Amino acid sequence: MSALLILVIALVVLALGYIFYGGWLAKQWGVDPNRETPAHTSYDGKDFVPANPAVLMGHHFSSIAGAGPINGPILASVFGWVPVFLWCVLGGIFFGGMHDFGALFASVRHNGGSIGQVIKDSMGIKAQRLFIVFALAVLILVIASFTAVVAGTFASWNPEGGNLIVSTGDKAFNAANGSTAMTSMLFIVIAAIFGFFVYRKNAKVLPATIIGIIGIIAIVIFGQYLNLNASRTFWVLFIAVYVTVASLLPVWILLQPRDYLSSFLLYGMMILAVVSIVGGTFTGAATVEIPAFAGWKTSGGTLFPALFITVACGACSGFHSLISSGTSSKQLNSEKDAQIIGYGSMIIESALGVISLIAVGVVFSRAAQGGGSDFTSPPQAFAGGIATMFSSFAGGYAVIYNLFTLAVSVFALTSLDSATRLCRYLFAELLTPEGKTHEDLTGAAKFFSTPIVSTLIMVIIGCGMGFLNLTTIWSVFGAANQLLAGVAMLGVCTWLGKIGRNNKMFYFPMCFMLVATITSLCTKIIKNVGAIAAGGANWGVWYVTIWSGLLVVLAVILAVNALKTLSEQAKAKKA
Repeated sequence: MSALLILVIALVVLALGYIFYGGWLAKQWGVDPNRETPAHTSYDGKDFVPANPAVLMGHHFSSIAGAGPINGPILASVFGWVPVFLWCVLGGIFFGGMHDFGALFASVRHNGGSIGQVIKDSMGIKAQRLFIVFALAVLILVIASFTAVVAGTFASWNPEGGNLIVSTGDKAFNAANGSTAMTSMLFIVIAAIFGFFVYRKNAKVLPATIIGIIGIIAIVIFGQYLNLNASRTFWVLFIAVYVTVASLLPVWILLQPRDYLSSFLLYGMMILAVVSIVGGTFTGAATVEIPAFAGWKTSGGTLFPALFITVACGACSGFHSLISSGTSSKQLNSEKDAQIIGYGSMIIESALGVISLIAVGVVFSRAAQGGGSDFTSPPQAFAGGIATMFSSFAGGYAVIYNLFTLAVSVFALTSLDSATRLCRYLFAELLTPEGKTHEDLTGAAKFFSTPIVSTLIMVIIGCGMGFLNLTTIWSVFGAANQLLAGVAMLGVCTWLGKIGRNNKMFYFPMCFMLVATITSLCTKIIKNVGAIAAGGANWGVWYVTIWSGLLVVLAVILAVNALKTLSEQAKAKKA
């Protein structure tokens, strides 16, 4: 199948979805450009800071993208390219885009509070606390998953026995990973310099951006010759220290500038990918080798629910609701920017999901057969696919491969920083009673809600899990992430019903996500309990089972509460 044709259809349909469906949602919900946002009404110079729309778009997009839209569609490609393509495109328009936009808008109308605050408004304080516990459990999985991705991408010594789905360990030396690690460290330095000059020296955004982009190009070039070689264990520990420090710093020092600059790396990567697909079409390299449909049951499980869990961020992601209601809503300058930042970012991410599908499709035969060190993980298969198409007409395979590997690691680091910061917000929200501040607390509540303490707790647990095999973590993360999306939709839906706005567009997506994810988790629990009973289970099986059970119980309780709330709202409206 022609990769170019797949891409063109996806871009056209996604663009139409943004213009017509996204615009319709803004009207239905009452987005008001003249209403002041929390970034202005609650400005504190640390977390609540109005951002230039372009800067905030960069932060938001980089934070939600992470490695999800690359890992997910590639892992799901075992079902065939058509199911993955349809879910990325239609899921992005009617599920993910609406979910992200709704979470951002609802948070803005709750003074930048989390979805927990939105749930408390319509479903009560007990439901809010349940949601926060649920969200913290998911964030641990986010930290664990992306720690595993970044450490695997940076490690110069990779594990043995790697294949397309399993991350690697400490055997074969890979100099390219050392180069990626060095470039990523230099990227952090450039971002901090950008933030200092823009926010403390009042430098103009445009010239600072141009200089920053030139700096990115320079470090990518120099990074090819400067290796930072270390083991996967070293990088897991380094990541733990880095995200702890980064998440405690004011947003203007690192979060905003790094995410903003990394978004240009992402935009550039996507443009380069499109160029590669177009050029590869003329050389015959841009041909998707994946079967259109590989059957209802494959090595990835049954198409339902596995496809809708595995694709994750390429179509719909609960993690996005935490970003929308955690950091982005506190920086939104005007409500008129909510559609482009909330809905638009998800549409672009769906396009990235389709590009990832095309990339692995180009090297599918080689990747499925082992394919060498360039295809041992989803990020490497992604980079290898794009590099294969580009080099077919312009050469430079190694440079393109390293650039795309770098991009994946930068985005995963971005998500790690944001996820850790969100943990701090949620801990404080969980332990601080209504009308109180952290200074009013005493005893254990004050201790555990202290920023450094709450951050360290989540980092130790999350990064500790990062030592696990990526497949083990991702098997739970995918379902937990999609389950969170369904729960977040419940919160926004019940709030819209309370204020008298149209919320019917949420009914099918939220029910579908809840059914698909709970089915997936229950199937996993039943299978693992059998393995445990037979006495052949390692601690990873116990971890998956316990985590899955916890998430199912919390989600069912929240779903029952939401259905009661919606029923009461319907009765009141009828009366």
